[in-house]
Amino acid sequence: MNRLLDGMCVLLAMVLLVGCSSYRHHGMMGGGKSDAYWQKGQQDMASLIDKTVKDPDKAQQVKSIVGEILNELKAGREQERAYHRQIYTLNASYTAPPEDFTKILDEASSQRVKTSAKVLDLRFKMKDLMTADEWKALSDRMLSYSSRYQHGSEGAKAGY
Repeated sequence: MNRLLDGMCVLLAMVLLVGCSSYRHHGMMGGGKSDAYWQKGQQDMASLIDKTVKDPDKAQQVKSIVGEILNELKAGREQERAYHRQIYTLNASYTAPPEDFTKILDEASSQRVKTSAKVLDLRFKMKDLMTADEWKALSDRMLSYSSRYQHGSEGAKAGY
């Protein structure tokens, strides 16, 4: 159970790393919509992996999986934005029935679950490439890195 909790914390840290890696630029980059936002997250993760995984071949494989995770998160974010646009459009219709809203919300929820499942599957593939010590070291580095963006919150330092 503790290993599962640790794994979920690492997954959450990865999501936070991607989500917060360029927080200073949100106004300039439209809330992380640009490719530079995602590239920054990938570069930051690559740096953490290089510091942690000593076998260059294994490190490259781990970085490849991180790229897949980031692509999945990016696609999920775009899909979520599309669902929001549908809600906004529907909201403009005075005669739109509640069922139309519910349908969009259900689709959005289902898509979030699919995205989360894909990211979780990739997380386990990444973990399987690494030793327990490498996984712990990378997790600790990610937690330390993401805590820089908590703006006074002790949540990240306390393990979320």
